[in-house]
Amino acid sequence: MAVSTMTYAEAGAAALARAMREDPRVVALGEDLGRGGVFGQYRGLLQAFGPERVIDTPISESTIMGAGVGMALAGLRPVVEMRVADFAMCAMDEIVNQAAKNRFMFGGQGRVPLVMRLPIGLWSSSAAQHSQSFEAWFAHLPGVVVACPATPQDNHDMLLAALRGEDPVIYLEHKELWGLKGEVDDARAAPLGRARVLRHGQQLTIVSWSAAVHAATQAAAALAAEGIDASVIDLGTLWPWDREAVLADAARTGHLLVVHEAIQAAGFGAEVAATVAEHTGCRVARLGAPRVPVGYAPVLEAHARIDAGRIAEAARRLLRRQPVGA
Repeated sequence: MAVSTMTYAEAGAAALARAMREDPRVVALGEDLGRGGVFGQYRGLLQAFGPERVIDTPISESTIMGAGVGMALAGLRPVVEMRVADFAMCAMDEIVNQAAKNRFMFGGQGRVPLVMRLPIGLWSSSAAQHSQSFEAWFAHLPGVVVACPATPQDNHDMLLAALRGEDPVIYLEHKELWGLKGEVDDARAAPLGRARVLRHGQQLTIVSWSAAVHAATQAAAALAAEGIDASVIDLGTLWPWDREAVLADAARTGHLLVVHEAIQAAGFGAEVAATVAEHTGCRVARLGAPRVPVGYAPVLEAHARIDAGRIAEAARRLLRRQPVGA
C-alpha cells in the first residue's frame, strides 16, 4: 500500500498507468495526449507505453469516438479523451447510437468496454461553449454508466473501476478540479455506484456530486456554526446511483436538498428529488444553475455559479418551508 499526495489530474494519470500495466488491451486516444493532455491527466504515459497505446489523433471528435467504439468491439479497452464535454457534441451519434446501444441491439454479441473522459463544468473565463455540464443528458441514456469523481482519491478509484467494467462509461471529470490536491491510497478499489457520506447530520440531507460537493461541504460547515446540522452525500456515480444511501439519510433527517452545478431545469437533481419524494415523507428541494448560457464577463459567470453561500441560503429556506431554486 502506498499513500501519497496527488492532484486530481495526477490521480487520473496514475490510475490509467496502473490499468495499462495490468492489461495490455487498455489504450488511450485523443488530441494532445502525447504532450500529457490539456490538463496533465496523461502526463508521462507516452514515454511509458509508446505511441501505439497512447495515440494522438486528428481534431475530429466523431472520428476519435468512432475509433474508440470500434477498438472496444474488436477486444481492446480504449480510453477516449474529448478534452472537454462541450466538444463531445460533435460525437453524439457515436456515443448515443453506437456505444450505448450495441450490446442491446446485437443481443450481447458485442461489448463496448469504453471509457469516455468528458470534462464537465464551469471553467473560469471560458464562457458558454466551454463551461457546460451535461450529466443529465447521459444519465438519461440507456446503456451507459455515468461517473462524476469529486476528489483525487475518487478520480483514482473510479477510473480504475471504469476501466475494469464491461460497459461504456461516461466519465465526467471537472475542469476546475485538475489542480485539487489530496491523499490517494493506490491500494483502494472502490466500486462504481456507491455514494460517500461525507458528513452526518440530523436536520437536513444535502446531496451533490462533482465540484459542487466541495461547495456543499463548505455550506454545511457554515450552517453548523448557526446550529443547523446537515448531512452531505457525494453521489459519485449518477448511473447507477446509490438510492439506498440517499433514501435512508433523507428519511432520517426529513429534509433533502439536491445541489448541482448544471442547469436546474431537467437536471439530474430532479430524479433524486422525485425518488425521495415518492419513497419517503421527506420535504425536498433542488438548487442548480439558472437556465442561461455561462457568460464570459465575471459578473455573468458568477450568476451561473452555485457556491457555498447559495447552498446555505437554500438550506435555510428549505427548513423554513420557503421556496428554493433557480
